[in-house]
Amino acid sequence: MKKAYRLKSNDDFQQVFKRGTSFANRQLVLYYLPKQDQTHFRMGLSVSKKVGNAVVRNRIKRYLRQAFHELDAEIKQAHDFVIIARVPTKDLDFYEIKKSLTHVLFKSKLLKQNQKKKT
Repeated sequence: MKKAYRLKSNDDFQQVFKRGTSFANRQLVLYYLPKQDQTHFRMGLSVSKKVGNAVVRNRIKRYLRQAFHELDAEIKQAHDFVIIARVPTKDLDFYEIKKSLTHVLFKSKLLKQNQKKKT
């Protein structure tokens, strides 16, 4: 994922947490904040040490980045997203994480067609 599509600074994360809206399911928490001055979305990931060791956390982040990449055309642009992975994500494979991400995006009405895609 390109650097322009990432949230990196703590200030960006805190702004999304404080001024954004959240939706969650058992595996993921999604915070989002509309940004009218952007032409694309930006994404930040947070995976706690409670989820697992570095190998597990990095695998989950890779899966989430790839799922966002595959859903790029369906996600509404001009938003900042922060995804927090909960402990149950450590036992999921890529397709289950993508399904969970699609579900939380659908609940928050951030998919362009606003339809759940079957994966």
